[in-house]
Amino acid sequence: MLTITEALRAKIVAHARADHPDEACGMIAGPAGSDRPERFIPMTNAARSPTFYEYDSTEQFQLYKEMQERDEDPVVIYHSHTATEAYPSRTDIALAAEPVKIGLVLPMSGPFASYGKQIEHGIRLYLAAHGDTVAGRKIELIIRDDNPGTAGDVSKRLAQELVVKDNVDVLAGFGLTPAALAVAPLATEAKKPMVVMNAATSVITARSPYVIRVSHTLPQDTAPIAAWAAKNKLKRVYTLVADFGPGQDAEAQFKKTFTSAGGEIVGEVRVPVRNPDFAPFLQRVRDARPDALFLFLPPGAETISFIKSFAERGLPQAGVRIIATGDLTDEDILDALGESTVGITTSFHYSQVHNSSENAAYTAAYAKAYPKDRPNFMSVAGYDGMQLIAEVLKKTGGNADADKFVEAAKGMSWMSPRGRVTIDPATRDIVQTVYIRKVELIGGKLQNVEFESTPDVRDPGKP
Repeated sequence: MLTITEALRAKIVAHARADHPDEACGMIAGPAGSDRPERFIPMTNAARSPTFYEYDSTEQFQLYKEMQERDEDPVVIYHSHTATEAYPSRTDIALAAEPVKIGLVLPMSGPFASYGKQIEHGIRLYLAAHGDTVAGRKIELIIRDDNPGTAGDVSKRLAQELVVKDNVDVLAGFGLTPAALAVAPLATEAKKPMVVMNAATSVITARSPYVIRVSHTLPQDTAPIAAWAAKNKLKRVYTLVADFGPGQDAEAQFKKTFTSAGGEIVGEVRVPVRNPDFAPFLQRVRDARPDALFLFLPPGAETISFIKSFAERGLPQAGVRIIATGDLTDEDILDALGESTVGITTSFHYSQVHNSSENAAYTAAYAKAYPKDRPNFMSVAGYDGMQLIAEVLKKTGGNADADKFVEAAKGMSWMSPRGRVTIDPATRDIVQTVYIRKVELIGGKLQNVEFESTPDVRDPGKP
């Protein structure tokens, strides 16, 4: 339980009375990570209203800069709200002591366990670098395993438990589309912010006004490779995608962009998400004699199986190139895919060897914390998702109310390990650079080397 001294309480009351009838607002800071309220900081109510308060943005920025220099955190956020005798809100002082509970719904076991592992890695790296207290409130992670990640009813049941039993403030994670689509209506009903850290079907953000996505969409990553293929004289392309939301999105966007640039789709096939036998499908591809095969499969065991089957069926010798979204050569499985991937061209929003100071710092921290793993796009989405949550809470003074959370997130922009990212205020989806990359062997290590980029790509699946 948080306790403040009588002297500090008296200062709050004096400030509230002085500003009456307008609401007074301010905070009490303390040593970073201590939860000890020590320094009284009255602030200006920019709204000058008797019924609500609003921090002055310049004053707030200067204060947070000052607290950073003094190695302080906000411990108590206060405001007065009475029309008769002005006193600080006891509920706000209580709120400052409560943790912000983030309920993570992720596949932590089963065929997509690496998704949950990587997203959790990214979240914990952010907290390790920036601290686990934001606006005076401790961050508490509660993780639920929704193995296999493709069963929406399992994900929804776990999210309901997080809301009802654990009383979480924010729902987050969501490794695959079925999980996100199942939970979105619950986020609306429970009025909880929902931060999507991987699931990539375009429609997800339209299923609830409280969904914000920090990962990517398949149309967003697909359109650049389709345009690149047409520009680089790949005239005839066959498409092969996993038969669920992201694959269907990728197929539709590739066909739209490629054919509008003059390309020809010579065949198309959708394969099961789990355990497909690729041999008959690849024979159809070989018989069609395309210049290239456009591919989308969720990264994992099926991807490894596909690359092996592609080589065994002799498609490289038949002159068929692979072009794909970057899920295919995800760093988490790239070593297992082997050197047969050298030369594969993909489009994606993150590479381990992306050249920036932010990524250099991120990959160094990742290697130190998780030396047996490689950082990938899911880990970066976890990192960015936690950054979004933290920055929103700073803007709201620690308030995780869903409407205030979403409003604060709209238009937010920052430098990520992948480059600059922005939350589209109209769609609550991410806007980011998409890179064209080629797999190369660098210093004995397979890497996705970027050689072209398209900045500020919105989700083309939305108006």
